[in-house]
Amino acid sequence: MSEFSFSEQNLRDLAAQVLQEAQKQGASACDVEVSEGAGQNVSTRLDEVETIEYNRDKGVNVTVYLGQQKAHASSSDFSAAALAETVNKALSIAKYTAADEFAGQADPARLCTHFPDLDLYHPWPLSVEGAIELARECEAAARGVDPRINNSDGATVSTSGSRWVYANSLGFMGTGTSTRYSISAAVIAEDESGMQRDYWYSSARAETDLDSAKKIGQRAGERTIRRLGARRLKTGDYPVLFEAPVASSLIGHWIAAVSGASLYRKSSFLVDSLGKSVFSPCVTITEDPFLKRGFASGAFDAEGVATVARTVVDAGLQQGYFLGSYSARKLGMDTTGNAGGPHNLLVAPTIDAASLLGLMGTGLLVTELLGHGTNMVTGDYSRGAAGFWVENGVIQYPVEEITIAGNLREMYQQIIAVGDDGLRSSSRHVGSILIEKMTVAGE
Repeated sequence: MSEFSFSEQNLRDLAAQVLQEAQKQGASACDVEVSEGAGQNVSTRLDEVETIEYNRDKGVNVTVYLGQQKAHASSSDFSAAALAETVNKALSIAKYTAADEFAGQADPARLCTHFPDLDLYHPWPLSVEGAIELARECEAAARGVDPRINNSDGATVSTSGSRWVYANSLGFMGTGTSTRYSISAAVIAEDESGMQRDYWYSSARAETDLDSAKKIGQRAGERTIRRLGARRLKTGDYPVLFEAPVASSLIGHWIAAVSGASLYRKSSFLVDSLGKSVFSPCVTITEDPFLKRGFASGAFDAEGVATVARTVVDAGLQQGYFLGSYSARKLGMDTTGNAGGPHNLLVAPTIDAASLLGLMGTGLLVTELLGHGTNMVTGDYSRGAAGFWVENGVIQYPVEEITIAGNLREMYQQIIAVGDDGLRSSSRHVGSILIEKMTVAGE
């Protein structure tokens, strides 16, 4: 990854310049974010280099207020004239925007004043040649798992870095610099039963935290081979175990349901759920903005509000929402420091993952979800799925072309256990989730 073109001080100076310009042009308040990013993506397929992409971008995002009127404008030009014009455009829009009684900046008393080092920046001088070598190693490991792997969707090595400054006319200015790396592979296997595809990946802030390219490739190959011979299931109601990578989506639906916009629009099945039982008592979810090398770590949110480590779900009880200042005002509540979304969410495990199949006994292990059949207003849930049929705690055969259905309210209440196999390649650390019963539609 190449070095940045702008220093942190350069970005601070640009942000200050925008704030001064906004005041000069008559804005009653202003927020600005100035950022720069750079990265490269290299992919190989069947041992040939398929793509080499390099990106470098920069931008300034300006939000201005004229009392309760608010508008936004952005530019990728950092010249003084362009910054002045961006502010001018935002103000021109604001004049024609309806006043909103809930619009405005964050409470000055809530702004962040302590900025710990969260260890998010780890430069990795990986050359294009080095990335190609890693991608080839990863794909070769995947293809080498079994002779039935006869095709490939390739392997990809991505590196990226970003630097940014957020400032507002309340006197707040905060900075951040971070890196992110990933390696992935996807291959295709075929036998008399047909073709199957699967993948695996690793992602981290520091390259030393990545799994080896060989290990990632082997996992991708093994996951592909085990899907050969997949068949359909008989329709019925069964226990369902969501493997960790797909269990994360269940937490994603909950995040959407208890986030500000969904709540004040009443477009959520969890409206007015604060203090109520949302999950089964075995579920506890904490939010940790200060997790070292976390993908959603930060001392402040998108408005400069100080973040707080907290328990959001305690033994099934909803203890907090995810709110920024605007949604909090609409709800008659206080911001939770989540403008821009939740920070690292940790779902506490209740059992070692190796024991989950035995606990389930007979049922369905889901390893892939398809489609988007989730109604966030009612909680109705229906997704295409693939995975494995399990009997007496032992995988019997792979399954495909099935649909799993239920209602998220009931599914959350019917969680029996959470495994300790949570992935660290995401901002949601959640292991495999076992649900007591869902409807499985097959033959």
